[in-house]
Order: sequence, then C-alpha cells, then structure tokens
Amino acid sequence: MKKEERLAKEILEAIGSGENIQSFNHCMTRLRLQLKDYQKANINKIKEIDGVLGVVEDDTLQIVVGPGTVNKVADEIEKLTGIRKGETLNVNEDDIAKLTKEQIKKKNNTPFKALLRKIASIFIPLIPGLVASGIINGIANFAINAGVSREETWMKILLLLGGGIFSYLAILVGWNTAKEFGGTPVLGALAGIIIMNPALAEITLFGSALTPGRGGLIGVMFAAWLMVYFEKLFRKVVPSAVDIIFTPLLALLTVGLITIVAVQPIAGVLSDGITNGIKTILDVGGVVAGAILAGFFLPLVMVGLHHGLTPIHLELINTLGSTPLLPILAMAGAGQVGAAIAVYVKTRNKRLRNIIKGALPVGFLGIGEPLLYGVTLPLGRPFVTACLGAAVGGAFQAVMGTAAKSIGVSGLTLIPLIVDNKFLIYFLGLVITYISGFIFTYLFGFKEEMANDI
Repeated sequence: MKKEERLAKEILEAIGSGENIQSFNHCMTRLRLQLKDYQKANINKIKEIDGVLGVVEDDTLQIVVGPGTVNKVADEIEKLTGIRKGETLNVNEDDIAKLTKEQIKKKNNTPFKALLRKIASIFIPLIPGLVASGIINGIANFAINAGVSREETWMKILLLLGGGIFSYLAILVGWNTAKEFGGTPVLGALAGIIIMNPALAEITLFGSALTPGRGGLIGVMFAAWLMVYFEKLFRKVVPSAVDIIFTPLLALLTVGLITIVAVQPIAGVLSDGITNGIKTILDVGGVVAGAILAGFFLPLVMVGLHHGLTPIHLELINTLGSTPLLPILAMAGAGQVGAAIAVYVKTRNKRLRNIIKGALPVGFLGIGEPLLYGVTLPLGRPFVTACLGAAVGGAFQAVMGTAAKSIGVSGLTLIPLIVDNKFLIYFLGLVITYISGFIFTYLFGFKEEMANDI
C-alpha cells in the first residue's frame, strides 16, 4: 500500500469515517476538513499516525502532512469517499449551522479569528497560481535587471505568464468569496469585474470620474459578500418558476449600484488606511516594528491564520508597487530553520534527527509547517527561540527596506521577487536569521531530555 493511501485511510478512520466529512480542501502542507460532528474525531489518534506532522484543532480541522504529500493524500481521500475537494455535501443546513456554532463556541472563537479564517479560505485555492506566477515574474525581473529588453519575444511571454493571474485576480477572489459564503460563484466574479472594470473611468458620478480598482481586493470581497447576501434575500421572495432569471438579475443590479456608490469609496479609504498604516509603522518603527512583526508571525502560522494576510500583501503591491511586509514575515520561517539545525547538532535522538533531515530542505525553500509541527512546537522552547531568531531577521529587513514585487513562498525562493536589486541584502537577512535562531536555540532552547517527549 502506498504511503499516501495508508495516510488517507488512517485519517478517515480517525475522524470517524468519510461519512463525517462535510467538505474538505488543502493548502500547501495541510488537509483542511470541515466535519459534520467534531466529537467523532479522535485527535490523539490522528497525531499518532505515521506521516502526520501536526494537527490544528479549529472549527476546520487542519492535519499537517507536508508539501507534495498533501496533494496525493487529498486525491486518495477523493477516491475513498467520492467527495471532491471544495465540494460541500447537501445536508440539513440548520443542523450543520447549529453544530458549527456549538463547535466554534467551544473553541473560544473570536470574530477576528473567524474573519481571518474566511479570508484564508478564499485565498488558499489561489496560492499555487500566485506562487507559480510570482516565481515567473521573479525570473523575468532578474533578466530585466541583467539588461534583457522587455521587447524580446520570450520576455513578453514570461511577463504574460507571470502577470496573468494578477491582472484578473479580482475575478478569482470574487468567485471564491461567493463560494465561501454559500452563494453563486459567478455572481461573486461579477462583483470583482465591477470593481476592476476599466469602463468605470468613463463614468462621472457626483462630479468626479470613477476609478477602476478603487478599494482593491478588500472591495471585491465585500462586494462579493453583498452579492451572496442579496442573492439569498431575493431567493426567499422570488417565485421558484422565475428564480433563475430574476434572482441573479436583481442581485446584480442592486449590488452593482451599491458597489459603485458606496463599496468602492469606503473600501478605498480602508485600503489606503491599511497600506499607509503599515508603511508608516515600518518607517517610524524601524527595528522594533520589524522585530515584533517577524517575531509574532509564527503563532499565526501555528493556527493556520497566516493566509489571511494575503490580501494585505496584494494591496500593498497594488498601492506601493511592492510589499515590504513579506520579507519581514519571511524571517519567521528562517528562524525555525536555524532552531532546527541547532536541535539537530545537539540531539542524539535518531527519530528527531530524521524528522529534521526530512523537513529542512523545504524549510530553506520557505515551507515551514513540517519544522513547526514536527520539531519546534512539540519541543516547546525551540519554538520560542525560533521566534527570537525571526525577530532579529525581521529587524534587519525592516531597516534595510527590502520589499517583494509579488507574493510567493518565502525563504530562498523569495529572492527573485525582491525589488531594487536588494537580492543579496535579503539573502544576508536570511543568513542572519538562520544564525540567530541557531544561537538562541543552541544556548537556551534545547536540552536532550526534551527529545523524549516527541
């Protein structure tokens, strides 16, 4: 039996069978399962499965199995259960809503955490495309800096391939937002088209021309959510015989007008406030701001909420041309790499050394979950020293003003995306963070007896 097939079968057994799955999806390293009855899942049994690196207990159960493996395990779950990734089964919605509410209450959820989860769920399906496009843009960026003309045919092709998703990202975000909130995806996509449509520039309202893209992805998500709200509202009153005609028509007309008159201006102010606020914090806070942002990012990754920051990165890129936040936060993973190397050097525990050897390569490439759930978090203190190492690197990146022109995986793979030819500076920041995480962990973060708990 293949490893991925075994993992899928054992996970399904531990969650109470495939019949307990309401819906499931995955990101780069973890399965995300929405269960019908959370109480049927044996969390301790899941953690003991060979190949499971960690479990995040939330209203969506997150099971970390690592990059590459997660795709294959998800495919096996599809085969075993017949449930497609992203599909939500038809069940009694009132029962599910009640059960989900009880589960969230039990886990002491907060509105802010719930919002970040929703945003993460919107962007997680887009991450492979964003990463691939970002890397292609990085390669093109390297070539242009080396003196290659943008007019070269192969360069035009690279720029086309790398820039496509960013040109039409609003449509994809609108689609996923509507889908996430239980509406018709194409209406959400229309909300994105309204926000970004170049034809807005030809319309004068209240004495001034409208601005295409005003409000960015924040406006798109809010407009798409409004589409879902009004679609459900109209569906309650429109007769079934003409529902397919009048419900989408009324939703589009209503939300389209609200978006142009109110959503765009309000989202624009909010978007400007976020981007200008972050820029001011980094300009004024400098070392301290960089250290705090990088040092406290790993806890966000730990609970799977880090993808909620994706629209902020994209809005910074849209407004400023690059995101200074991404290189700072990337130091969190680098701090973990340094901490893991220190543990590897000090420990004689073969199992722990094997985990580190398997997780370090992807750790250098910016995928930190295998190290997080397999090494630093279970050990405890190395997680703290990894955060301290990250703080040192974050402070360095903030002072040096490094920024990325696109989003993608962090670590070494972020180098091609760094702007203003600061590739070596960013790399130096990585090295400083590796060393800092190593030193903190070697001196204060690990004792051999800790390895017995893994």
